Amino acid sequence: MQPIEIADNLDRFQWEALRALCAPSPDPRRLSGDAVEQLLREDLLELRDDRPSITAKGRQVVVCGSPRLWNS
Repeated sequence: MQPIEIADNLDRFQWEALRALCAPSPDPRRLSGDAVEQLLREDLLELRDDRPSITAKGRQVVVCGSPRLWNS
């Protein structure tokens, strides 16, 4: 699946989680647990020291974005 196709399938909570984890000092306690679990299954996040961390694939999805977001 291409990054844009993946991005189109993300819901609002998953997008918020990905964007939050791109921040310099993310606070994973403020993330939706369901969103994090789904992003882990999609290899967009990984666990480091029991905390979610964005993967290279996740960063690529954030950078590419979604045409739905571009048009809003």
